This record gives sequence, C-alpha cells and structure tokens, in this order.
Amino acid sequence: MAKVLVETSARHVHLTEEHIQILFGEGATLTKKKDLSQPGQFACEERVTVVGPKKSIERVSILGPARPATQVEISFTDARTLGVDAPVRESGDVAGSAGCKLIGPAGEIEISEGVIIAKRHIHFTPEDAAEFGVEDKQIVSVKIDSDGRSLIFGDVVVRVSPKFKAAMHIDTDEANAACAFGQIWGEVIL
Repeated sequence: MAKVLVETSARHVHLTEEHIQILFGEGATLTKKKDLSQPGQFACEERVTVVGPKKSIERVSILGPARPATQVEISFTDARTLGVDAPVRESGDVAGSAGCKLIGPAGEIEISEGVIIAKRHIHFTPEDAAEFGVEDKQIVSVKIDSDGRSLIFGDVVVRVSPKFKAAMHIDTDEANAACAFGQIWGEVIL
C-alpha cells in the first residue's frame, strides 16, 4: 500500500517580476513568510485583493519566487464568489483561462487570463515515482481515509521532477469534502 502526504493548497497567486513592481512599488521584492513543502517555494508576507465581476477576495496569499506568468489558483467556491469561469488546469496551463483584477498597496493590474482551479496532483521525484510505479503525466486515484468522510479522488495527475518532494495537493473544497485536516496520508491507486 503506497501512501503519500496530502496537503491542502489554499487560494494563492503567483506573480511575474513586472507585476510585483506594479502591485507593491518600484524595487519591491517578495518577503518570505515561510517555506512550503516543495523545495524553493515559499509563502510571502505580501497579499493582494483578487477582483472578479461579482465580488472580491481580500488578503490572498502570494507564493514565491516570481514566475514567468502571473497565475491565480482558486477553488470552485472562490470562482463562484468572484463570478469567474475558471477552468480546471495544471499549474502553468493558463492559455484561454479566466481573467481578473489584482490590487496591491501600490497599484493594480488586469490579467486577461491566468485564473485557474488547479488540477489535483502529486509531486514526485523520479525515485519516488519509480517506488510508486508511476510516471510523469500518469493519471491515478488516491484514497483518503478520514472520520466519516473517506473519499477516493480520481483524475489525479502525477508530476515528476528531481526538483519536487513527494506530496499530493488538493484545494480547500476537496479537503473539506474528504475531511482532510491535519497530517493526512493518501493511498495511491493505479
């Protein structure tokens, strides 16, 4: 029985260097609040407001470091709140996705695309993938046992890179559905 750590990825924003400067001021840099499980990734002190056609969500976390494209990752609940038609996509696949406005303390930007609901996924190193018997882009299921809300997630994409650390990422809607709070482990089903 191969088990992997399951982490909840709450709504967050990835910004380009250009957008960091516009939102937080000329010469601004992201301030690390805490390291995340994936090597080199960190939560920042800085926050933005995400504005959709219906409503806004304030104080949304920014994850660093800067990225080549600005991306907003939300849940289906957030998408309904904002009034955006965000597609389920892998991180980085933003072509033709929803847009929104981002407001920071020094300025604001409109992005025409970049708002997605992240496809549930598992990060593996090549060694982890070999141990689990999976390969990059393979689709698997993961069973989470919890008190009264056990659930099998299908359509979980495997992402393999030597830069990763083994962990499955689900959004807040998915975590709530499975009562996946605290340290949770999921069984990978091929």
